[in-house]
Amino acid sequence: MKQLLFLLLLASALAAQNLGGGGEANPALHTNRASLEKWRDMRFGMFIHWGPVTLRGTEIGWSRGKQVPTEEYDKLYKEFNPVLFDADEWVRIAKAAGMKYIILVTKHHDGFALWDSDYTDYDIMAGPFKRDIVKELSEACKRRGILFGTYYSILDWRHPDYPIYLLNGKKCARKMQRCPNMSPT
Repeated sequence: MKQLLFLLLLASALAAQNLGGGGEANPALHTNRASLEKWRDMRFGMFIHWGPVTLRGTEIGWSRGKQVPTEEYDKLYKEFNPVLFDADEWVRIAKAAGMKYIILVTKHHDGFALWDSDYTDYDIMAGPFKRDIVKELSEACKRRGILFGTYYSILDWRHPDYPIYLLNGKKCARKMQRCPNMSPT
């Protein structure tokens, strides 16, 4: 019963927060709705999820230790050399197709950053390509008038505070290097 009461109080507090207490609309809520409508009006865009594991044609992150052996997955950044990458050409094609925006996954859960990061050495500069993909795509979008956005996962399997993994149904150490063939839970 206490849990039900707590949930009802929480729901009513959230409703009051969204309505500003006196029934007037919360300006932040209006802004969020306006932004959502603007995005809906754009209707067509591109979401780019790209990184070293695409060399193996599997999904970024969750294929580690399953479709791509862990040892191989963790070294793919050394092979990732997209010499044919041309941000201007990608954006030109997107615009010609009628796209209004491009969203780039700049870092996914596996922790690989597509820019020269001050936070980690597991980034585009650690491999052979050594060019800031995020910067190049952002600048190309700006030149062609296409909205550019980024997706950045705060989850990072390489960070020591990443939640505990299960290894064959048993808890293992938090640090990635101590958990071969991990499966996120």
